[in-house]
Amino acid sequence: MGESKKEYFMLDRRDFVKAAAGGIAALMLPGCEPVASKKRPNFLFVLVDDLGYADLRCFGSTFYDTPNLDKLAASGMKFLDAYAACPVCSPTRAAIMTGRHPVRVNITDWIKGAGRENARLITPEDIHQLPHEEVTIAEVLKDSGYQTFFAGKWHLGNEDFWPESQGFDINRGGHHKGSPPGGYYSPYKNPALEDGPDGEYLPDRLTDETIKFMTEADKTKPFLAYLSFYTVHTPIQAAPRHVKKYEQRASDLPDRQDGGFVQDHNVTTKTRQDRPDYASMVQAMDDNIGKLMSTLDQLDLSDDTVVIFTSDNGGLSTQRNRRTPTSNYPLRSGKGWCYEGGIRVPLIIRAPGVTKPGTVSDQPIISMDYFPTMLKLASLPLKPELHVDGVNLVPLIKDGKKLDRKAIHWHYPHYHGSGWEPGAAIRADNWKLIEFYEDNRVELYDLAKDPGERNDLA
Repeated sequence: MGESKKEYFMLDRRDFVKAAAGGIAALMLPGCEPVASKKRPNFLFVLVDDLGYADLRCFGSTFYDTPNLDKLAASGMKFLDAYAACPVCSPTRAAIMTGRHPVRVNITDWIKGAGRENARLITPEDIHQLPHEEVTIAEVLKDSGYQTFFAGKWHLGNEDFWPESQGFDINRGGHHKGSPPGGYYSPYKNPALEDGPDGEYLPDRLTDETIKFMTEADKTKPFLAYLSFYTVHTPIQAAPRHVKKYEQRASDLPDRQDGGFVQDHNVTTKTRQDRPDYASMVQAMDDNIGKLMSTLDQLDLSDDTVVIFTSDNGGLSTQRNRRTPTSNYPLRSGKGWCYEGGIRVPLIIRAPGVTKPGTVSDQPIISMDYFPTMLKLASLPLKPELHVDGVNLVPLIKDGKKLDRKAIHWHYPHYHGSGWEPGAAIRADNWKLIEFYEDNRVELYDLAKDPGERNDLA
């Protein structure tokens, strides 16, 4: 297919989505039977950067305190086998936005990525922005009458491809960089966010911006508030309000002969959570979840708002040095790797009237699933031509039904600073196969018996 024809097809697909949304709106005109008698639910989607699977108390941490997220998990459904679409950020973010696998979008590495000198393999040249012809969940919801808001990390292209061009009415802080250019304290040096008073804390500011949007939103229309924290990505900068508590907690830990690290491949992986600075960042993030939940209560929106909380990849625990901030133990490895520690992430969904409090699922789900799930929760028609790689989770979160899915795939054909070399992985039922492209080697694990991937059955 020639480029002009391909471009025409893509644009036509977007026009089709808008036309379909217009048709839905037409059904709600006077004299026509409405699609639904009640306002569609709001969505509060919270994405944390580099938050590890075991970084929450309710997911097994014994070092970090996360009382607000523990409470959120108890009020909805907790997912034990939720996955990011990629072990690094930008591909996962593109997958969430589009419902399409990173390979299909052609964003397979963090933007702009980094090669390795004298590498054995030539890696693919993927793109460095989310194309305008891709239709995002924000665009579909906006065309269906939603108010749309984005705050925090975007990392899906330069200024021409920022959230404002991808379906969001408001953007507070989303730009091309993956880590906060000025760090976590104002002045932020962020081209999409005005500086606050000196010393203002970035996660607090982004939460306040989100609260402001929810408070001022038109009460007759539903909203999508997408809060994408820069935290807990490097630079690791302590939140003073919590750091002293964790310094004391770390000093009470027993000494370990291995220093809390193990050798894996040609790198080291942290096996114990013990850094006060990182711990303080995790709890400060949790503080802000508490503020968001309290705001929903105060605005009488808790029963009308679906809350989704997750991470874009596993925690940073594996590097060539020992400066990694967290541990995903008992899972193996961390960010940048296709072992479980690099791709399995915490996920909590609270959908009033759909999820039952305190429920837990061990069915594998992945980033592309949020798009169709949100459409279904909003009583909007599914669009399989868009979210082609996503599965609607509503039967699972409502009735515990098994998903119709044969396998989940990861393709990370790039070198990463964590020591990962190009490869891929597939999970089918409880079997997990990992392939390393440099030497065509494979590893096979039974995750039901060996979630830490220590017994290679290949």
